[in-house]
Amino acid sequence: MKMKLLLTMLIGGIISASAQKTIVDVAVGSSAHTTLVAAVKAADLVATLQSAGPFTVFAPTNDAFAKLPKGTVESLLKPENKATLAKILTYHVVAGNLDATAVLKAIKDGNGSVTLKAVSGGTLTASIKAGKVILTDEKGGMATVTATDLKAGNGVIHVIDAVVLPK
Repeated sequence: MKMKLLLTMLIGGIISASAQKTIVDVAVGSSAHTTLVAAVKAADLVATLQSAGPFTVFAPTNDAFAKLPKGTVESLLKPENKATLAKILTYHVVAGNLDATAVLKAIKDGNGSVTLKAVSGGTLTASIKAGKVILTDEKGGMATVTATDLKAGNGVIHVIDAVVLPK
């Protein structure tokens, strides 16, 4: 009986600990998001993305950052560009916990698209093209959602294949 109780407490603790991972913890655990993690640190956004939230993060992969013009990432990581970097990164964040089901419902309810308000103050438009969710930024750039519903204790991450940019 004691062993069963101990095992139950141990499993419950493990489940509770994994549910408490923040958006940052989930990103740090992904080898495909090392550039994003470096950018979040350079922009001093770690504490923000570890806070209660909830947040929905559209997380560009390393390959997405690599699509930017040569030297862009290196330039953005410089201390003098911290404000610009923070604006770009917070453009990838929406307040609330919008899992894939909620995003798809909002697109359907919006007759094919929905405008999402980014934490930066800008807007992203989500729509469906060839069965995939597409984000269109304020400059007309597009990113495809390639993975959804990476859950964290303070929100959810959806992986995208391009960096979206505010005006």
